[in-house]
Amino acid sequence: MSIINDQLDFSTVADVFLAHGSLQSPAFLDGRLSAELALHDLPAQQWLEEVSAALGVEQPRDREDAEVLLGWRRQTLDALSAPELNYEPLLPDDLFSLAERARGLKEWTLGFLEVVSEVGAPTRDAWSANLREALEDLEALASIDELALEDSADNENDLFALAEHARMAAMLLYTEQHPGSPQVEQADDDAVQ
Repeated sequence: MSIINDQLDFSTVADVFLAHGSLQSPAFLDGRLSAELALHDLPAQQWLEEVSAALGVEQPRDREDAEVLLGWRRQTLDALSAPELNYEPLLPDDLFSLAERARGLKEWTLGFLEVVSEVGAPTRDAWSANLREALEDLEALASIDELALEDSADNENDLFALAEHARMAAMLLYTEQHPGSPQVEQADDDAVQ
C-alpha cells in the first residue's frame, strides 16, 4: 500500500523533511505550492526539483520520500480543483502548541504571498475585488507575532478564523485563474432563475 493513497498530513511531510536533514517547516513550501498550482501548471518534476532545492539535496533520498512529495502536490491540486471546495493548507495540527500553529500559518502565508507577488499587473488588475481584498488581508496576516499568542480559547478561535481566511484566499485564487474548474457559483455572477 502506497503512502499517497492516504491523506497526507503536516507531520508526514515534516518527517520527510527531517529525513533529509531539514528542520524547516513544510508550511512555507505548501503556501508556495498552493499559489503555484493556482496560478499556473506546476509539473510534478518541477515540484520535486523545487522541494529538493529547498531541502538542499539533488533529489529525494528514496522512492518512498519522492512518493510523499509528489503525493503532496497531487493532494493539493486535487483539493484546489475539487467541486467540494475541501482544500486545506498543510499546517501543524492540534498536537502542536498554539504558537507553533500560528508560526506555521505565518510561514504558509509568506510562501503563498511570495509566489503571488511575482504576478504581473495585467493579471492582478483582472482579479476580483474579493480576491484583491483577501490577498491584502493575507499581507496583514504575514506580520502576526506568533510568540505573543497565549494558549486560550479566544486565540484558538482567532487562529482558526485566520487559517480559514488563508484557505479561502487560496481557493478563490484557484477558481479565478481556472474558470469553470471547480464548477462552483461565482459570487459576482448573475443568478440564473
